[in-house]
Amino acid sequence: MTVSNLNNREIDKMSVPFITYASDILGDTEKGLSGTQIVKYSSLYAVEYHVDIPYGIYPFLEGTPNKRTALNYNLQAFNGYQQYEIINHLCDLPLFSDNEEVKKLKIKLINEYSKFSINKENGLNNRELIIKTKHWLGMYPKSLKLYEEALTQYNNNIFQRNTLDNMRLSFEILLKDVLNNNKSLENNFGEIGKYLKTKNFSNELRNMLVKLVEYYSKYQNEYIKHDDNVNKNEIEFIIELTSIMMKLII
Repeated sequence: MTVSNLNNREIDKMSVPFITYASDILGDTEKGLSGTQIVKYSSLYAVEYHVDIPYGIYPFLEGTPNKRTALNYNLQAFNGYQQYEIINHLCDLPLFSDNEEVKKLKIKLINEYSKFSINKENGLNNRELIIKTKHWLGMYPKSLKLYEEALTQYNNNIFQRNTLDNMRLSFEILLKDVLNNNKSLENNFGEIGKYLKTKNFSNELRNMLVKLVEYYSKYQNEYIKHDDNVNKNEIEFIIELTSIMMKLII
């Protein structure tokens, strides 16, 4: 199923307040799309999806509201799947590469309206290890919330530094809950070994895991400070490594 095959009358739409919020950011007077760009992108999607939009000509006719309102009304002409695709695409434009408000908008879009994403089955979420980790973390909701946020950020190529930070914090909170203390990750190295000893793990495996967590902590402390230098393949490895360590601890 493609976005263009979805009939407007049969599909729910995003809420008007969210569309207004998105339009205000994407059509911001100083940092947003120009009136010409709004008409350009609106018209491209209108043609692709066979949708009539109210504002398809620029300069706008006399009496036309400002460009943010024009974008708002144009977006409201599309169905939910199409709105998701359009807003997601606009957020990824080079114009917004350093715009923190647009990054936050994309996070809200994904978190609140992922049901409209035709690509929602992509990414790490369908991997058996990830599915099982979410299941195991069901008893630890604070850790699970951060784990899922990290996955969302990774799967949508946003906030790479935050992906690492949230994954680390998820693991740290899990350890606090399981070990019944309030220590930081670095201060729990010894406690991890003691805990595994009570579960009859071998001395070699206990030492291996403690050393691995030490290097894990050093890596995190280095790279959460340097977002632009993070290799995406390394992020994927850290997510899977965190999942494996969580499995062992739980």
